[in-house]
Amino acid sequence: MWALRRASDPLRNPGFSLGTARACCAKLGLSSNCIEVKASILQSPQIIPDRGLHLLRFYHRTHDSSDFSAGRCGFASQAGAESSGEEDDLEYGFSELEIPDNAEAAKGKIAEDEKEDGLSSEDDLSGDEMVDQVELSGSDTEASEKRSPTKRKFSDLFKAIVSSPPLSVHSVLDKWVKEGKDLSREEIASAMLNLRKRRMYGRALQLSEWLEASKRLDFVERDYASRLDLISKVRGLQKAEKYIQNIPKSFQGEVIYRTLLANCVMAVNVKKAEEVFNKMKDQKFPITSFAYNQLLLLYKRVDKKKIADVLELMEKENVKPSLFTYKILIGTKGQSNDITGMDEVVKEMKAAGFEPDISTQAILARHYVHGGLKEKAEAMLKEMEGGNLKENRWACRGLLPLYAELGQADEVRRVWKACESSPRLEEFLAAIEAWGKLKDVEEAEAIFERMCSTWKKLTSKHYSALLRVYANNKMIAKGKDLVKRMADSGCRIGPLTWDLLVRLHVEAGEVEKAESILQKATQQSQMKPMFNTYIVIMEQYAKRGDIHNSEKMFHRMRQAGYMGRLRQFQCLVQAYINGKAPAYGIRERMKADNIFPNKGFAAQLVHVDAFRKTAVSDLLD
Repeated sequence: MWALRRASDPLRNPGFSLGTARACCAKLGLSSNCIEVKASILQSPQIIPDRGLHLLRFYHRTHDSSDFSAGRCGFASQAGAESSGEEDDLEYGFSELEIPDNAEAAKGKIAEDEKEDGLSSEDDLSGDEMVDQVELSGSDTEASEKRSPTKRKFSDLFKAIVSSPPLSVHSVLDKWVKEGKDLSREEIASAMLNLRKRRMYGRALQLSEWLEASKRLDFVERDYASRLDLISKVRGLQKAEKYIQNIPKSFQGEVIYRTLLANCVMAVNVKKAEEVFNKMKDQKFPITSFAYNQLLLLYKRVDKKKIADVLELMEKENVKPSLFTYKILIGTKGQSNDITGMDEVVKEMKAAGFEPDISTQAILARHYVHGGLKEKAEAMLKEMEGGNLKENRWACRGLLPLYAELGQADEVRRVWKACESSPRLEEFLAAIEAWGKLKDVEEAEAIFERMCSTWKKLTSKHYSALLRVYANNKMIAKGKDLVKRMADSGCRIGPLTWDLLVRLHVEAGEVEKAESILQKATQQSQMKPMFNTYIVIMEQYAKRGDIHNSEKMFHRMRQAGYMGRLRQFQCLVQAYINGKAPAYGIRERMKADNIFPNKGFAAQLVHVDAFRKTAVSDLLD
């Protein structure tokens, strides 16, 4: 397949036509869709000579021995998953927009007690790479606020917006101006930054709308990009794409389209992401590592084999990998349990002049733990500590759950002691998670209660830390009580809470009850449940061979907008296998969603083929 991809690339072999490529695909029984889209994405105005970008050659060398079987031949297309809520309900999602190159200086060390993405999941490769948070500023004031690890400074405008009812931001701003209060770029930027930090995208969007409508701010490209990002998060990709038509042509540049691209990636809308990327190339925008990193993130989730194609294109266009590029590759290798390959990525990263930051070290340590490499994990954790935890408090929230994964309760206690006198919110959450991993529910509860007494207003994210502990320990009664307490405290019960409630009941073997909770949640709210919430129920039905309920969950996922994902079909086919029944028309259904099976899934499909012939059946016929 790699030889075919190389041969079909018109840049490498100008005499090899797309028609010939399609013919090769047909002979090999492959879809020609992969050639159509690949040619579009890889098209370049000129061949750029090799200038020492070694990462691609390294990646191919280790890629061949890695298990990247999750991919498909074609570039899969699927419907976009639109945002469906705001504020606390959006806390389960992490923005995956990197900070553009010219904002690196302003990035600094974001205050630990304001940073909300944590180090506990692979999505955190991009959690702190949000859309330029100084898009309305560019001022040194804003940058200095972000660098400060010890002080939290909330603007008066932010406080006024937060204290108002959710849909009354415009009236608050009208009153603000009438009273002659400060509405400088610095004040606006600070308010916008803090609203985004708290996932209060609905209010942030109202602020942006008011600023543009009232003409209180002369919008530039980054201001429009910020507005586009917020529309996508609150109202979905379709509305965001439509908004671009309202942006003056002179401002419809690379920043606008890379913002749209990143939101397509967040929605895992493969088809739309590829369209946007190709449009950026067609318009001859200067494509930076940012756009390529978005494609890497996308294919890391849906088709790891395409990662090599993106790296190849980066090499041709002479776009050098950023630190974020290396983080994605490290995470990809780690997920595939290719520890050797992961270590080689680190060597390449260092050779390129990048040293692993704390989040990269945490990713490495986590994969060492999961790979059973205890000594390497411990060495990495000590490197994260840097010799003095009090001076290196930033590391504590990553260290706590990682030491817990190693089963080292004494180390968890030691790290917690370093921040126990004045814990920050993220350290509270990390400690709750750590004691939960160690099955010490009482200790987790004690830390949660202290967090409640320390902080006046907690969100669903903070309650969910303890709810996850209850779910993992099958403590249904305590979980229900906690959810009631959340509701009583004024927290909005959203998709993250639904997901944990579903998992709570699934872990306890109450699958039907879990499905009932999910159904009621969708009926009571317009918000969309998480993809994994559906999958965790569907997997249980598939294990039982319950074809009827598996098909029902498959249908509900499609109704919610989750379409064209290989994982859905894998679950469904497993239900037919366990139910010992043929899956009539399953290949046609996959084809309609532009899904192409990988090698492992193709082997599964054979078992549900209604018309397959075996040696025995052929003899009997």
